[in-house]
Amino acid sequence: MLLNTKFLISMMAVTMFLHASGAAAQTDAQNMTQAGRGTYTDDLQRSTQIYTFQQAAPSGASRGQEIYYYSCWSCHNSYTNAAGSPAPMLEGLYERANLVLSGAVVNDENVMKKIREGGPLMPGFQHSMSDDDIADIIDYLKSGECCVASVEVNLPANPSYTASEDDTMRFDYRGNLEGGPTGIVRSEAGDPLEGIMVQLIASQNNIRTTVYSNELGAYEFPKLPTGDYTLRIARPLRWQPYRRDDVAIDGAPELEEIVLEAVTTDELLPPTVDIKGQISGAEWLMNLPGTMEEKRTLANNCNWCHSYQQIFRSRFDESGWRNVVDRMSHYQGSTLVNRNPRGRMAPETEEMLVQWLARVRGPNSEDPKFKVMPYPTGPATEVIVTEYELPRLYLAPHDVAQDADDQLWYSPHRGPRIGRVDPSTGITREVYLPVDEGCIPGTHWITVVNDNEVWSSQNWTHTLTRIDPRTEELHTIRPPARLMPDGTPRECNRPMGGNWAVAPDGYIWKIRNGLVTKTDPETGQYVETWPVRNVASTYGTDVSADGRFIGGGAWGFDWVIMFDTENNEVVERLSSYRRQGPGRSAFDPFNNLWSGGKGGALTRLDANTRVLKEFVAPLLYYGAFYEANADKNGEIWAGAVQTGRYMRLDPETEYWITYVLPEPYSHNRKSWIDDSTDPVSLWYVDHNNYLVHIQPRQ
Repeated sequence: MLLNTKFLISMMAVTMFLHASGAAAQTDAQNMTQAGRGTYTDDLQRSTQIYTFQQAAPSGASRGQEIYYYSCWSCHNSYTNAAGSPAPMLEGLYERANLVLSGAVVNDENVMKKIREGGPLMPGFQHSMSDDDIADIIDYLKSGECCVASVEVNLPANPSYTASEDDTMRFDYRGNLEGGPTGIVRSEAGDPLEGIMVQLIASQNNIRTTVYSNELGAYEFPKLPTGDYTLRIARPLRWQPYRRDDVAIDGAPELEEIVLEAVTTDELLPPTVDIKGQISGAEWLMNLPGTMEEKRTLANNCNWCHSYQQIFRSRFDESGWRNVVDRMSHYQGSTLVNRNPRGRMAPETEEMLVQWLARVRGPNSEDPKFKVMPYPTGPATEVIVTEYELPRLYLAPHDVAQDADDQLWYSPHRGPRIGRVDPSTGITREVYLPVDEGCIPGTHWITVVNDNEVWSSQNWTHTLTRIDPRTEELHTIRPPARLMPDGTPRECNRPMGGNWAVAPDGYIWKIRNGLVTKTDPETGQYVETWPVRNVASTYGTDVSADGRFIGGGAWGFDWVIMFDTENNEVVERLSSYRRQGPGRSAFDPFNNLWSGGKGGALTRLDANTRVLKEFVAPLLYYGAFYEANADKNGEIWAGAVQTGRYMRLDPETEYWITYVLPEPYSHNRKSWIDDSTDPVSLWYVDHNNYLVHIQPRQ
């Protein structure tokens, strides 16, 4: 794995495991104690599984593959190899006689030594990885499954995905807001607890339904299918984990009172594995020492491709972090295949980030005690959150869209299979998209339009694909190439700009190469173009419902661009906030263009006045927006990335509701608003591999 000192490891790749002491168990949940893999109690908290690299298995080759994917794949794959990376391929490693550079005999001792010590351009993992972690990787290297097809094409099965045609549990997912099990949550002292996330997990398909206690400690589920469930508290943070297995649900029973025990009497929470696994990226950043300049540098440059959790569970010395930051800053796209010598940051900024990471996540730095964000109260507790497992691990899902048959289509950034989920059963069916040889499989944008057509973009192969949901017939087009700075076309595996939009008349729009472009959906060729003055491209693209306006945020810059097709006017407006970076966009019912900003604001470009207004969210400067979505009432919805929260804005009153989620990520790229429900509901697919349905009760 780490046999050639002439390569770099990506920050995303170097997400190794940290050690900590265990938390006391309140219930009969199994105490997951494994030397070198951490001690924790709540094995149903998905984020803790991710934090400890135990989504696939608690130990062995499957866990080794998980560590390999996050820690090795970015350098050791055929695409980076073809692009000139000196990192050797690792298939058949134990069939070789000697290591690449040292000439040492290939055996466990020498491979472990290489992993621990690293090399001139490779960080050593001795501060991040235990002997057990390395042993699991070696098991994977020896398994015969390593290392190309199992990650690049055939992503492994998700053991938590259990949905089956034989299941009898069918969920009512539309407009089902009450009438299910009820109960009370209180503290040991007898006080009612508000904002506690009470969760029932269905035994047959692992669909998770979460409701929130009100100021009286009372909660109510929607109507649920008859069957057995696991009752737990999701993300309890300052309370000890709580879990009851085999809870029979039939109708609307009153459940046994839930009594929670505090983790500590102190304000700050101890850095146990149970706690660290629940901490959002924003809370990590808030609690680590450092200046605002250092923290904003990380937030501006390391926000979108992975959680902060993947960074802060790692420990390296200064040399190691320098290699990590170099890889992240100087390679393009989330797959980090092609080197970009210019990098994301100025050299002095890059060095500042290295020094800070070495100081706060170095070999001898201590884990902080954590001050966490508040629990939800009032209207923020009036919501139901349902989570669905996806059939494969490491999909890095990007977008979601709902078709006319209510199936939820998601686009995986990894792998060649688009999925569609039946929301009543959780059953997922996959559609395979052929991939050009040598190109990375993966889908970026996905939407459903017009006559129930599903459109998607393959960012690495530079294609757009239309799918007929009922026949699964594919129609693929290749738009004109995006250009390199020297004017030559981008080759495969460099991002083409993945977010497009389909107008009511079927034409496809995008702002790219300094042009507003209108593309023929049958041929892929431009029908007409209009010049843009201030930016080469936008990141987000949307079309108003009447087809008059096209627009998007120019993420990476601070511009918002809107094109009026009636008078051929290109409107360009600059944000008043530096590093706002408006991104994915949507038009509201009044044709105003909304964009999510990485600076923590939602921007609105008014279609009538052409004025850009910014609505700054209460995110404490540690969260950000990737997107914006408008519902039929003109309210705006957006996931607050890295905070574990989803935001709802009423533009008329400028009133925000912050929904706290059962997992600490909210790492969504594009949500789908369901305007057919009352109140409006929405779907998003989290980068960390699950589908989410949010149903406000008001």
